[in-house]
Amino acid sequence: MPGALDPPPHVGTITWLGYQPIPVEKLIITGQPLTEMPLTFAGFAPEVHSGLTRPACTRVKAQYRPGTEIRNVRQLCVVSAEEMAAVAAELNMTDFDYAWVGASVVIEGIPDFTHVPPSSRLQAEGGATIVVDMENHPCNEPTATIGKARPGEGKRFKAAAKGRRGVTAWVEREGTLRLGEKIRLHIPSQRAWSPDPA
Repeated sequence: MPGALDPPPHVGTITWLGYQPIPVEKLIITGQPLTEMPLTFAGFAPEVHSGLTRPACTRVKAQYRPGTEIRNVRQLCVVSAEEMAAVAAELNMTDFDYAWVGASVVIEGIPDFTHVPPSSRLQAEGGATIVVDMENHPCNEPTATIGKARPGEGKRFKAAAKGRRGVTAWVEREGTLRLGEKIRLHIPSQRAWSPDPA
């Protein structure tokens, strides 16, 4: 069926939940862990990135002037446990803290997670569903945060996290995410875009 969402055999487990309770100050992320995360259409209320709308940032500077009010599709930062483990290994860290990268949800068991197609759904057992917006590229805040926690390692974060930084997402169906809960990936059933077909 054109435009359908196919549930492939990829089911992950939520291994960490957290949020950033205040805006980043001096580029330092102060994430807090959770055991469950109640979501509304605006995201997780205490999270600094929650809201139905947000001011446009540098990621959409080609489309909007900074500060322009736009739909908030960056309510959550979702990362892969396996990809973060690879980043930690490259940084020679054995005690990597997901809060350092501003993670909201950490999922284990879905391969090549950072590159799941935009508009894919992640649906938890209880029904809460989030929609993938796009890949979340490495930025300055985790670099500074890791640098403060582990002096000398932060500057290598961007290179280590390239292609492994996870995705941004927004809430499509309200509900509660819980630590240890299974979450299923549903991807759009369409071929890759090809503007110049052979």
